[in-house]
Amino acid sequence: MALEEGQRVRLATDLRLTGAVTRADGPVTSDEPEADAGAAEAAFAGFLALAAGLEGVVERVDTHEKRPNDAAREYERLKSLLDDFGHQMPPGSRSRLEEKIVALEPEWTAYQRERTRVTVRVRFGNGFVLDEAPEDVLTVA
Repeated sequence: MALEEGQRVRLATDLRLTGAVTRADGPVTSDEPEADAGAAEAAFAGFLALAAGLEGVVERVDTHEKRPNDAAREYERLKSLLDDFGHQMPPGSRSRLEEKIVALEPEWTAYQRERTRVTVRVRFGNGFVLDEAPEDVLTVA
């Protein structure tokens, strides 16, 4: 499903959000001189539950392209080599190249499956903002 900015959406599943809490207007600071800002931020923890069916508006859609790992790049390189020059190679070299390609195919398939990840920022009707949420937790309202 391709979500767009301005589109009304509904939360498709219950979400439980946990972790360190950071203020939107800047880092949390401590009055204690020996405490550094990182320790002060980590001292606050939060928990928020959002129920399925909560409606809001998409403010931003971000597409994240995953960079290929070494095995996926090697698969691309070897496959290109086979496609371009395989017909000119001696049979033994061609067979070894094909074996290497077959061995790297699972890595390539995994990279293709997870190549693109889409996240969204949604402002719900109750004022909550959910940022960097995977698009599959939302449906069009």
